[in-house]
Amino acid sequence: MPIKQDVKVDDLVFDCLVSGDKESQMVLFLHGFPETSIMWTSLMDEISSEGFYCVAPNMRGYSKNACPKGKRHYTIDKLAQDVIDLMQHYDKDQIHLVGHDWGAVVGWYAVYHNPKKFKSWSALSVPHINAFGKALQKDKSQQKMSKYIKDFQIPFLPELKLRKNNFKLLKKIWNKSSPQEIENYTNIFKQKGSLTAAINYYRANFGRKQLLSIGHIKTPTLFIYGKNDFAIGNYGAERCANYVDGFFKQVTLDAGHWLIQESYNEVKQEVKAHLEKFKKT
Repeated sequence: MPIKQDVKVDDLVFDCLVSGDKESQMVLFLHGFPETSIMWTSLMDEISSEGFYCVAPNMRGYSKNACPKGKRHYTIDKLAQDVIDLMQHYDKDQIHLVGHDWGAVVGWYAVYHNPKKFKSWSALSVPHINAFGKALQKDKSQQKMSKYIKDFQIPFLPELKLRKNNFKLLKKIWNKSSPQEIENYTNIFKQKGSLTAAINYYRANFGRKQLLSIGHIKTPTLFIYGKNDFAIGNYGAERCANYVDGFFKQVTLDAGHWLIQESYNEVKQEVKAHLEKFKKT
């Protein structure tokens, strides 16, 4: 089982889970909304047993002492810089990166802007930022799926709705998660400011007039997508390859958004194979 570790980066302290030999190549795991680093526990055990050093932070806003107030602290550049700062803390010049949901959004941005720092990149559920942006602009199905993003721009009300009846709405979303995971998620969101911080990811990055945009990815990329995803439609997923130069592999599973919970074995096999393939490069 991974152990807990506090990692201080400037004025922020990230709650991290770590497993494996710290001298080995590092794999950094980024969770999304509304989850935490605990979602990676089983996969970290598997990957570290293959000779990798695994680190999974509770991201900015989810870590109790890395939860600055105000949406300006949750812009994509700051979230991506946290990735680079964590690498520096562990004295790693190059790592493997794995991200799901918002962790994938942050990962795409970080990998594009720092291509030499990543040996491999595995994105779960969310395609390249430009592919998703194009879907938001042109695909009515994606626009309908993403209505909640517009709703999240409203101050205070989303937090009230999500907290109501002891996080009843979120617990419906977490119906694939274990009781231990759900307890961890609710405990995090009971922390002062954490739920607002998590929603600020949307407010800081999708409340702008222009959608996020990056260039083509050169890092070897694995993209795993669930064809029954309630949040990400096929339009964006099918166009992901258009924005990746070099090695790219897309795996489409008969699953929804929560790939780790629904298709753990398939995800494990694909991520392990991708890491091994680019371990020596």
